[in-house]
Amino acid sequence: MNASTLGKAIPQVNARSKVLGRAQYAGDVKVAGMLHGKVLRSPYPHARIVRIDTSAALALPGVKAVLTGADAPRAMWGVHHKERRILAEGVVRFAGEEVAAVAATTEEIARDALDLILVEYEELPAILTPEEALDEEAPGVHPGRNNVSHEIKFHLGDVDAGFAKADLVYEATYDCHAQYPGYLEPMATVATIDPDGRLQVWTSTQSIFQARMRLAAALEMPVSDIRVMQATTGGGFGGKMVEDANNLIAGLLAVKTGRPVRVVNNRLEDFLACCSSVPERITLKLGMAKDGRIVAKDVRITAECGAYSGLTAEVMHVTAMRSDNMHRLENVRSHATLVYTNNPPHGAFRGFGGAQMQFALNSHIHMMAEQLGLDPVEIHKLNAHEAGDTSIHGWKIGSTGLRECIDQCIDAIQWKAKRAGKGNQARGSRPRGVGMAAAMHVSGNRTIGNWDGSTVIVKINEDGRAVIHSGECDMGQGAMTMLSQVVAHELNIPLDHVHVVAPDTDISPYAIGSLASRVTIAAGNAAILAARKAREALIGLAATKLEVPVDGLEIVDGFIRSRNAPDKRATIAEIARLHIWRHDGEGLQVSATWDAKTVMHGDVHGNIAPAHSYAAQAVEVEVDTETGRVTVLDSYVSDDCGKAFNPLAVHGQSNGAAAQAMGWALYEQLQLENGRLANGNFADYNMPTADSIPLLRSGIVESNDPNGPYGAKGASETAILPGAPAIANAVYDAIGVRITDLPITPEKVLAGLRALRQAGEQEQGGSRHA
Repeated sequence: MNASTLGKAIPQVNARSKVLGRAQYAGDVKVAGMLHGKVLRSPYPHARIVRIDTSAALALPGVKAVLTGADAPRAMWGVHHKERRILAEGVVRFAGEEVAAVAATTEEIARDALDLILVEYEELPAILTPEEALDEEAPGVHPGRNNVSHEIKFHLGDVDAGFAKADLVYEATYDCHAQYPGYLEPMATVATIDPDGRLQVWTSTQSIFQARMRLAAALEMPVSDIRVMQATTGGGFGGKMVEDANNLIAGLLAVKTGRPVRVVNNRLEDFLACCSSVPERITLKLGMAKDGRIVAKDVRITAECGAYSGLTAEVMHVTAMRSDNMHRLENVRSHATLVYTNNPPHGAFRGFGGAQMQFALNSHIHMMAEQLGLDPVEIHKLNAHEAGDTSIHGWKIGSTGLRECIDQCIDAIQWKAKRAGKGNQARGSRPRGVGMAAAMHVSGNRTIGNWDGSTVIVKINEDGRAVIHSGECDMGQGAMTMLSQVVAHELNIPLDHVHVVAPDTDISPYAIGSLASRVTIAAGNAAILAARKAREALIGLAATKLEVPVDGLEIVDGFIRSRNAPDKRATIAEIARLHIWRHDGEGLQVSATWDAKTVMHGDVHGNIAPAHSYAAQAVEVEVDTETGRVTVLDSYVSDDCGKAFNPLAVHGQSNGAAAQAMGWALYEQLQLENGRLANGNFADYNMPTADSIPLLRSGIVESNDPNGPYGAKGASETAILPGAPAIANAVYDAIGVRITDLPITPEKVLAGLRALRQAGEQEQGGSRHA
């Protein structure tokens, strides 16, 4: 019997615990003597802290600590720029910045104590737009430097010569807004000091080791004195990497009180504290030959990091160059500038800067296709890389299913028929249109440091079942299921005979974490190697016991048996026990590491990813020309994931990504009024609900990547990238209005229709006068 589940649609291995309410999230953790932490935040986007009086709060019965910036370590924290304190001291730089923290015996007392903290502020002028920040007279958001946090410039080939030979040159500017991750579980941490004086932390995170490193730096402690355990994580989407202060504040309160402390954001706090995606203004200029071949590309980007830079430099880097690798380009120029403002910080988000450029690029291609009398589908296919190509930035394309993704989604949406029948349709007050877009993403990314690998430990217990230790985090995307499937497949045992231990820095091997769609390719390959080591150990010992050559044995139905004499056999459990109970025996535990054969990039050149994922999406929309409302009637997203270990999980990721993209394109927008967030709750922040999206459809393309485990690569991020431009293109197809400023609101649609009417009236008036 083959017990393998690879390629089969199965529930996630931790689904039952979640459905039954047994899964333990960080906010569920309870420790004897636990205190409750609350945070006081700045009401001003920019102000000097003149004085803080905590005496009344400290006098409140049940309050055990009230901390301010003066009570925190002197160390600054951040990703590349170390520019942020755990609690602000001297000055606040955004409305919502953490100013003081309270630990009390109940949440109610902690909340009451916040009201008793008296803070005297001297409000300062705030810089709230990138244009203000870049003004020569603008003061620095951070002292001693201008407001440019990071800058990228590169020029490959001869861009001016490329434009000179182009048959069509088109330039436009696109504005992309910030999106809140919208995970169901807000940030939460429980921190305590163990009997040996070490800091133990349960937290909602995408990377336990990145979290430990940041805690150690900010609290000025050795990493070995800190233990980070990932609690069940209710979604991350990039927002739970290393940019929030929740676990830092919990850790500081635990260190100062010597007691366990629980800090759970309410939803407003999470809106204020979690980094939203990076808002960017992109000016794109493309040159095309008349057949649709792209001959030159020039990009200018102004991106906003907010008050602190976090991971935004890396996000902007992706916007500036990743899409170049989707097409066969020879001439590319890019200039990207990241600026500080006094707005809440931005940072990592699903797609990591790819969505912003794909919105611009796909909108652009659609417009140029129309001017050249071409179908945008053909332009995408003509310029697409093939397996074996090397891109302009030195990326080696091992596999690509981009053309197949495009064909799959346009066939599903009946693209050709609906476009061909356009001229015969009565447009009425609710015209319909179709749009498509294509995108690429990485699976792995050798940019944090000169390692993009993963280590997996496999233990075979005395009952013949397997236990997996990995530091890679499951935030709902299915990492635990993927690891279980791989090990079960290699050992030919049932899936429920495999258990994955939650990531824990004390017992898990070092791991980078869930980012850059790297877990399947990195940890999946490591799990294959570890499982094969375990299999070799089992079969090697069984060969001795059964007196059968190694190559004559197989594992079937829980037995290691002779291929030629099936009755000559022993159970996996018997061999696992024998591995211990013999001279020089030990428990069967193996470890294996897989590291991608990639290179660190030199600024903008180098093969940084072991594989690349592709996706395409086609949509049909209806536009109400009286109200301006856009309704997505149909959507089909196609995802090239290399090999679908679990089609059910891939479809879930693809459809979830499509819904999130629809939210960014049509509904979601953070409303800032003078730097203050005005809609920090799910009642006022309009995320797409079931009645605002169509029945989501998705397809899978299996391109079988040579570097992937059984050919697999990432399947959780790429599908978010084409959604917004596909919708924008469909709106243009329906009403002839090109929206270049997201989100596509009814007001913008109506304004575009008015502009079209006025232009038509002027043209008619000019014709009459002529």
